[in-house]
Amino acid sequence: MKILKIQTLRGPNYWSIQRPQLVVMRLDLEDFQVQRVNFYQNLCKVLPSLAAKDITQRTGINDADFLAEIIKDIAIAMQGYIGMKVDFGVIRPTVEQNIYQVVFEYQTEQAGRYAARAAVRICTSILETGMYATTELQEDFKDLRDIRLDGQLGPSTESIVAEAKARNIPWLELGSRAMIQLGYGVHQNRIQATLSNKTGILAVELACDKEGTKQILRDSGVPVPRGTTIRSPKYLEDAIAEVGGFPIVIKPLNGNHGRGITIDVQSVKEAIAAFDMAQEVSEEVIIERFHTGRDHRILVINGKFAAVAERVPANVTGDGVSTISQLIEITNQDPRRGDGHDNVLTRIEIDRTSMDILVKQGFTLESVPPTGQICYLKATANLSTGGVSVDRTDEIHPENIWLAERVAKIIGLDIAGIDMVTEDISRPVRQVDGAIVEVNAAPGFRMHTNPSIGTPRNVAAPVIDMLFPEGALTRIPIVAITGTNGKTTTTRLIAHIFKQTGKRVGFTTTDGIYIGECLVEKGDTTGPHSAQVILRDPTVEVAVLETARGGLLRSGMGFDGSDVGVVMNVQADHLGIGDIDTIEDLARLKSVVVRTVLPNGYAVLNADDPLVVAMAQEVKAKVAYFSMDADNPLVKAHVEQGGLAAVYEGGYLTILKGDWKLRIEEAVNVPLTLGGRAAFMIQNSLAASLAAFAQDVQIEHIRQALTSFVASTEQTPGRMNLFDLGKFHVLVDYAHNPAGFKAIADFINKWEGESVGVIGAPGDRRDEDIIELGQLAAKMFARIFIKEDKDLRGREPRAVADLLRQGIAEVNSDIPCITILDEAEAVTAALDSAPQSSLIVVFPDKVDAAIAIIEARKSKLL
Repeated sequence: MKILKIQTLRGPNYWSIQRPQLVVMRLDLEDFQVQRVNFYQNLCKVLPSLAAKDITQRTGINDADFLAEIIKDIAIAMQGYIGMKVDFGVIRPTVEQNIYQVVFEYQTEQAGRYAARAAVRICTSILETGMYATTELQEDFKDLRDIRLDGQLGPSTESIVAEAKARNIPWLELGSRAMIQLGYGVHQNRIQATLSNKTGILAVELACDKEGTKQILRDSGVPVPRGTTIRSPKYLEDAIAEVGGFPIVIKPLNGNHGRGITIDVQSVKEAIAAFDMAQEVSEEVIIERFHTGRDHRILVINGKFAAVAERVPANVTGDGVSTISQLIEITNQDPRRGDGHDNVLTRIEIDRTSMDILVKQGFTLESVPPTGQICYLKATANLSTGGVSVDRTDEIHPENIWLAERVAKIIGLDIAGIDMVTEDISRPVRQVDGAIVEVNAAPGFRMHTNPSIGTPRNVAAPVIDMLFPEGALTRIPIVAITGTNGKTTTTRLIAHIFKQTGKRVGFTTTDGIYIGECLVEKGDTTGPHSAQVILRDPTVEVAVLETARGGLLRSGMGFDGSDVGVVMNVQADHLGIGDIDTIEDLARLKSVVVRTVLPNGYAVLNADDPLVVAMAQEVKAKVAYFSMDADNPLVKAHVEQGGLAAVYEGGYLTILKGDWKLRIEEAVNVPLTLGGRAAFMIQNSLAASLAAFAQDVQIEHIRQALTSFVASTEQTPGRMNLFDLGKFHVLVDYAHNPAGFKAIADFINKWEGESVGVIGAPGDRRDEDIIELGQLAAKMFARIFIKEDKDLRGREPRAVADLLRQGIAEVNSDIPCITILDEAEAVTAALDSAPQSSLIVVFPDKVDAAIAIIEARKSKLL
């Protein structure tokens, strides 16, 4: 049994649009024979939860199906055991014997990949030995837990993201400093835990300066503990006297999570030890008066009170039998406790501070406290050190709310955690000699969203309300384009149309990523990463995203949905690659683009392509059709029912909507169509016009764009670029599949003069596809130059050229046919021998290099 490939999908995909996070494992099951009942009994000894899914009695599946199903179920169960509940999974045999695609859901990407490998290890071990060692299984679970901790969002971030998702606000991880983007393009906001892009740096700096915070609050009449800061223990006794004597608190000036803090210090000896511990965290140490009372965290968001929780330091309660060490072990067995922020509560860990606190209470770890005796183990009530929280939101006195809101505004924090020590939160703090002891930037939400005792509070909601007030937009218009041919030109034309509206457009194509008129990154950028470059950019107002099959297969879509999804066509291309073996498989893959269009958006479909038309059955959005046939029955019926369409009628590009007929422009006036001779460019123009119109772009802007968009090396490099070289013309087009060749053939048939082809084919296509290109070329050209791509994609040199030559010979063995493997040399030879008034058609691999050769030849004519 051998894993051939593991991929992780992160967006809507071929397998599911509702389950974007999937592992796809390509697995060679080889020739394993399996005694199903014995195998399954042994498996259930290892993973008992699988006993409820006994598939040994299922009929109609062979041993390979059985093993693939088992591996999928193991991978799902492994994640479930460590608290990552997932349930979706499918298997599919490929055209290769015993090779399967095993697909299952994940929560954390690396955990999903680990579960895939572990499932194969477990299955193989049980098949070969009848067992899987318990030690190995526990190690697997430990590794998965560690991966989960490393990969999951923190509890505060998770609560905000969950609230955003509930409101259908898109989000992206930015990959640095745990930053999260909420919303797309110009409408985005960012958070880092509970800091937001609205959080002022001055406020954060002030909150981190604990003594400076107290000084400002004291000057504003806020009750705060008397305190001072020192850098040397020689000033300790003077500082104690300055704050009014014992008891005191000693803590580092710059610290968090309770590190280095000692409370209720009662003597100089204790103070010296506490000072040394604080200086391990911060050179400058705070000495302040200790206020007796209970610790409360008040959360203020956008100037308004959100919640309050009482925080109780980590402790155990005696039972008269167990030692404190044993009580800690029992407490840590609470399933709600985990490591760090992994769970609602954190495991209690014993350190030097814990030992000192126990001594002050008259205990050691081996003491047996009497029944009901509370033994405190930490100086502070932080949840991260094992403390517990009690919700007090409904009990806080209005005056304390007013004070907390005022404090947040004085410090300037949009999200503030205000620590108030008071014996009774239901009474005004001044009446009980309480105080504001600290103001925190980036306060944790866990104590409010998951209190140990009391009502959970949705404190993420006011954060989202602050970032996106009522009526605020969270998304930019997204137009996604897919298809076999024409998608790059259509993408560029749609972007050009939106530019006429004055919006800053970001778009991705096979040529590169563009924002406005600027190239951000050159290359084939039609996958999810490129889409997210656009959606992350805070200047982009409209996104136009070419979405190719490769990116969909490798990673899924890079966004959760679009406002307009366009499918140009589905033609035989790339078949046999990535286990997409039939044209129906390909159509299913490309349909992801329109199946994810938002309900109030439009799926723009080619009414002349039956495979594209069939996609309408699964679309949740509105549907609009485009057609080169004004009498297309589907379009006519659709329009009669009030639907939207675009057709080519009477030489015009026309929008149809119910009884309306809006003629945009005559095709001969659209430069992209080369005077109306390039039918497929008319089709591209229809699709682009309809997509823009569906987004309420005015006809005038569409017309302006159509008449100013030229099939040039600047606007459409490698797409119908026509060069006049005096005695002959050269056409450069990136056509590389049968449908593309046929489209060019239609244009050639309208050309007066001999046609010469410079042809090649990608090496990863099937033999029969390459031969078909040769057959088509034989019908198109009077003379042919055969070349090969620089990247042979696994083929031997001359293999592609020989297949092309075979296809040509099968149609017409008399056609002059010259093989020059180097593309640049082949193009040069074709130009050198071009007949008078001929059309040299170049299907390049390297568009820029081919164009450079032609441009150099043209410059010599000037």
